[in-house]
Amino acid sequence: GSAPAAMAATATIPIVFVIGADPVKAGLVSNLSRPGGNVTGIAFPTPELSAKRLGLLHDLIPRLAVIAVLADPNDSDVATELNDVETAGRTIGRRLLIVKATNGPEFDAAFEVIVRTGAGAVLVLSGAFFSSQRRKIVALAARHALPASYVTRDYVEAGGLMSYGPSQPDAYRRAGIYVGRILKGAKPADLPVELPTRFELVINLKTAKALGLDLPPMLLAGADEVIE
Repeated sequence: GSAPAAMAATATIPIVFVIGADPVKAGLVSNLSRPGGNVTGIAFPTPELSAKRLGLLHDLIPRLAVIAVLADPNDSDVATELNDVETAGRTIGRRLLIVKATNGPEFDAAFEVIVRTGAGAVLVLSGAFFSSQRRKIVALAARHALPASYVTRDYVEAGGLMSYGPSQPDAYRRAGIYVGRILKGAKPADLPVELPTRFELVINLKTAKALGLDLPPMLLAGADEVIE
């Protein structure tokens, strides 16, 4: 990403990052509360939200017997994320089908397995690779008429059914505040890495109608945004 490249270029010029992963695991800082050095920023790690998103899928379609989970085995957080999801699946009494993809062609094969197995919906896990392939994933979910849940709103803007995750506009706004503080003399080493404070549920009503879904009123009432 751009943050590691900037860090490789300078150890003195202040750097403010916005990252959708754990910045300690990513090697950007050694400590969230006291970053040290010339780097700080806003982090919105999303893997721990997948259990919540599984619950939202269950609320949307309570009759689901099998829910597919699409994972990138190369993502650094996949083991933790899968563990959380599997625990949540046992809690709600739903069988999970774990399907993995690491490149474009594997998505087609993954969705064929999902359909053949009879899963009624797809939980798409987090990760930079999946985000870069979001239009392909959304298109495959639509082609196979599968309700799918995603972690960021850009999937929903591309036609995905629903997402739940940290507000990215809020993260960039807060990064701007940090830049302002640094320009006024604050040192990055003294500015703790900020974690998400605002989360948003986004639903694409057009996609829901195309799938023939009758959205529960409570789910719609809890949505931060309904895209029509």
